[in-house]
Amino acid sequence: MTKFKAAIFDWAGTTVDFGSFAPMGAFIKAMAEFGIEITVEEARAPMGAAKWDHIHALLQVPLITRQWLEKYGKAPNDADVDAIFKVFVPMNETVAADYANLIPGTIETIADLRGRGMKVGSTTGYTRSIMQRVLPVAAAQGYRPDNLVCSDDLAEGRPGPLGIYKCMVDLAVYPPAAILKVDDTAPGIAEGVSAGSVTVGLALSGNAVGKTLEELAAMSEPEIAVLRDHATRLLKDAGADHVIDSIRDLPRLVTQLEA
Repeated sequence: MTKFKAAIFDWAGTTVDFGSFAPMGAFIKAMAEFGIEITVEEARAPMGAAKWDHIHALLQVPLITRQWLEKYGKAPNDADVDAIFKVFVPMNETVAADYANLIPGTIETIADLRGRGMKVGSTTGYTRSIMQRVLPVAAAQGYRPDNLVCSDDLAEGRPGPLGIYKCMVDLAVYPPAAILKVDDTAPGIAEGVSAGSVTVGLALSGNAVGKTLEELAAMSEPEIAVLRDHATRLLKDAGADHVIDSIRDLPRLVTQLEA
């Protein structure tokens, strides 16, 4: 029996979609529908936040704000965020399931944690409608967490603690310090920090690196080390207590923490 009662996982970049590609592409396409060009780096920067908040953050980027001003003659406002969000969600619904392959080590890690007596929760920046496409694909591969909290389930999402609090109620686990929050993004880590949970960042599988397994396999160890260091800094700056490469490494970390 472990001293930890539960682990709460993010989805894209953490348990599914190595490199977190599904939302990134949808953001670029949705903004293009409004005549706004954004880079991959810009699309990835707010990743992990609720998707409405993500779009709002993009529109505050000076270069993107300038494009909007030039095209529409006014600064973007909440109504503009609503309009982009309305286009984005169906796009992300379409592609999310296509990128919902489990990250290697997910099934083995979940089995290990449950073998220790831990429950398995999940939160996400995805909406409920997007996750309705992802859940059956993940389940067909053997991943069925004990609960799911989506960005539109609550009045406030990441980086606030309400998603973790909802998991605590759903799973009947407490206190927050007995819960691991595992995530590949800064907002997801901040969610755990604000709730008082032990936070674990995932460096190589997630948004900060944004590479496929095949791309990483073709790189040298020094090249990978540069990417790992960059992602680790971002996650540590967000408050991560620990940073590992991917979900595959979590059982070893839990064993170390037990010791």
